[in-house]
Amino acid sequence: MEQRKLSLPTDQRAALLRNQVTALLWNEKITTTLARAKEVSRLADNIIQLAVDTVLDVKKEIKTTVDKKGKKVEVETILDGEKRLAARRKIMAMVYDPPETRKADETAVAFRERTKDIRHPLIEKIFNVYAIRYSQRNRDNNSAGGYTRVLKLGARRGDGAEEALIELV
Repeated sequence: MEQRKLSLPTDQRAALLRNQVTALLWNEKITTTLARAKEVSRLADNIIQLAVDTVLDVKKEIKTTVDKKGKKVEVETILDGEKRLAARRKIMAMVYDPPETRKADETAVAFRERTKDIRHPLIEKIFNVYAIRYSQRNRDNNSAGGYTRVLKLGARRGDGAEEALIELV
């Protein structure tokens, strides 16, 4: 498929698109130029489709451990299946890994407790929020794709570039 060059060398273009796709998936909407928005939309749709296709590929594993008091405790863990693990690694190569941010009224201790098990917050958000949301939407509407919306905002003041708002539907 043809790709817009965006008047940038390949490495800079790839970094720009990767950064904007990451921002879109993290914040759910961004404002950029129309040409960039169309490219970001294409990449974000592909990433979300990867997650949606593998949303049900999980394995449940029950492990028996001994606690401090000597009692045997069964712990159920949910692991990624082969296809979901491959999709997770592919998505990790396509986006940056932004750090989790602390909420305005959250203490440092509460923040550490909330994020102690999250190593890749954006990847977890893609699989635990977006994949579930859009797989349900796909089942309800009997369709797939169309996860982003590009709205034209008009010419940017200063250089006159056509601006657009891109958001997750």
